[in-house]
Amino acid sequence: MAALCTPVAMAGPAHAATELCQPFDSLSVDGGRYIVQNNVWGASTPQCLSVDGTSFTVTRAEHNNATNGAPASYPSIYAGCHYGNCTTGSGLPRRLDQLNEAVSSWSTSSPDAGVYDVAYDLWFDPNPNPTGQNAGELMIWNKFRGAVQPVGTKVASGVSVAGTTYDVWAGNIGWNVISYVRTSATDAVTSLDLRAFARDAAARGSLDASWYLTSVQAGFEPWQGGQGLRTNSFSLNVR
Repeated sequence: MAALCTPVAMAGPAHAATELCQPFDSLSVDGGRYIVQNNVWGASTPQCLSVDGTSFTVTRAEHNNATNGAPASYPSIYAGCHYGNCTTGSGLPRRLDQLNEAVSSWSTSSPDAGVYDVAYDLWFDPNPNPTGQNAGELMIWNKFRGAVQPVGTKVASGVSVAGTTYDVWAGNIGWNVISYVRTSATDAVTSLDLRAFARDAAARGSLDASWYLTSVQAGFEPWQGGQGLRTNSFSLNVR
């Protein structure tokens, strides 16, 4: 649930091992196609990222949030528009009912310590580029560690989406949140069909088919610790 992000001026093109340590630091990478964001929104504890192209590593994270509340942050890479901070050439924003394809590959590494999830965060809104909070959020948890769970309540178990089985959670915290928790954890996905999740969410009433997919984000929600979380590579293709 990485929503409470305040936009900052976007830095210039990335160079090898650029460090982001301010809570809302962001960096344009891959010629502007993606943005990496530190996004410490749920805590005041320090966090730093080392960014090299579409790869980034959490090099410092001193978080200690309670597991029955919100995570500390959502260090992530994204395409599209988030709080007015937009990438180029991504094909986003795009209305859900006009979305022909949204396919992503994402490889990660994670430590055997701390409490966190490894999750996509997709945002939807009636406005193609809202400067504030979006109306709908769709998360896809690839894995998690510790006693944490998504927003809301479990509304379905063992649901097949894009060829894999998920438990589905839904709730509202001022905006609709629907989360798909993979029943078999994974560190990497290849050519994941994100449109299939959005269509399922719309059928369940969490999203509206006329809303825009404003951004696709991939990252980590640490509650406790988080150092060593790493995105090895990320890509998104939309048409």
